[in-house]
Amino acid sequence: MNLATHPIEAHISFSARAFLSTLEATSLGPEFSNTGVIPSNFKDGLFLSHLLDNPNRPRRTILYLNHTAKMGGGEIALLNLVTALDKGYYRPVVVLAAEGPLVGKLRSAGIETRVLPLAASVLETRKDSIGLKSLLRIGQAGACIGYAFRLARLARKLRADLIHTNSLKADLYGGLAGRLAWIPVVWHVRDSIDGHYLPAPVAAAFRGLSRIIPTAVVANSESTLRTMRLGRRKVAATVYSGAAASPGAALDLAALAGDADIRRTVVHDGYDAQAFGTRHPPAAPAPAAPVVVLVGRIADWKGQHVFIEAAALVRDRFPQARFQIIGAPLFGEYEYERSLHRRVAELGVGDRVSFLGFREDVPALLAQADIVVHASTLGEPFGQVVIEGMAAGKPVIATDGGALPEIVIPGVTGLLVPMGDAPVMAEAMAALLSDPARAAAMGEAGRLRAQERFTIAHTVRKLEGIYEYLLR
Repeated sequence: MNLATHPIEAHISFSARAFLSTLEATSLGPEFSNTGVIPSNFKDGLFLSHLLDNPNRPRRTILYLNHTAKMGGGEIALLNLVTALDKGYYRPVVVLAAEGPLVGKLRSAGIETRVLPLAASVLETRKDSIGLKSLLRIGQAGACIGYAFRLARLARKLRADLIHTNSLKADLYGGLAGRLAWIPVVWHVRDSIDGHYLPAPVAAAFRGLSRIIPTAVVANSESTLRTMRLGRRKVAATVYSGAAASPGAALDLAALAGDADIRRTVVHDGYDAQAFGTRHPPAAPAPAAPVVVLVGRIADWKGQHVFIEAAALVRDRFPQARFQIIGAPLFGEYEYERSLHRRVAELGVGDRVSFLGFREDVPALLAQADIVVHASTLGEPFGQVVIEGMAAGKPVIATDGGALPEIVIPGVTGLLVPMGDAPVMAEAMAALLSDPARAAAMGEAGRLRAQERFTIAHTVRKLEGIYEYLLR
């Protein structure tokens, strides 16, 4: 492919062309292209069943790349994934571009982890404040290309079979590293690729690159996959996260294959079933002191301000209700955090709303809650906290954008409300607080749905099927 004629050139600076020229110079052969013939027995699942159930298949080394070691949603998902992989068939090696809490967590879990530092100018570039020219200006393009060469050397040294990238920045340098090392690359896209979540030029360029760089694109939701706009040259498949709660349960390989191309597919992130345990149907929430929680990093688009406004509207009807905000700023959102504290004081709800900060014991806190709220004001790419709330047997109130309608069944496992609408969110809170029996029934339905579709065991099984298909 002549990358110089690709439509995304209109968005790219001269230094970005150098980055793409490097990709062109390292173009993989047809065996790693995004075209090819799907086996005739792929659609009925027999092909994948043969791959996964073959006890003589070789042990694969998978190189997982992530640019940050801070504990965001994508990093939690990565930790869950590599911990749950079948180590008899896979050797996961995680390469992070900076030190941080994730390093210790991975090593404590027995995962081979390396820190290969990346230039601070690249690491500190925020995806919500950049244009493509700043993303790939001369200094950053050079740093990314140099870093990719280092990764390629490491991949060859480790005899890696495949590179799995876990963040937008890792997609770029990891994609180039895969080309240089002549091994396939899986982009695991966990962010919405649209003009609301990213600057429009960056989103457009990323979509174009997704058709050039990776061997396969895996999205964490149908919503995320739609924002990729990969075209109709191949049909995108939907792969839900499991049909049973126990590790080792059988995977419906026919559903995985369908009429689709497994190399552009959806794999929802799963939760760790053991962290939440097996529990009996919950009793109705005690009306004496109900607790409503919101879990997520402190950021404007996560909607903590909407949650606070809704709490203020509910306080007179339910004076004993308490509201907890669990999470902390991860990427410099300290002024927003201060504004939340000011708003709590202005509304006079300081005795009702508590800021618990970053917590390691989220499953325990969810177990003590009565209602879990997810208040994002932009379409959420997935919604790990919603899954965890359901797994804890709690009714969920979530906004109706992004992937959340794929997870929450309105009126069955929880309620969906418009994004940014505090009065409607308050009404949803009041509806569940005033009807504990209904809330308990929703919580139980949510727990069963989480066990049936969203456990990490099934997420892993599906990704293993993708790996084997690409490496066959």
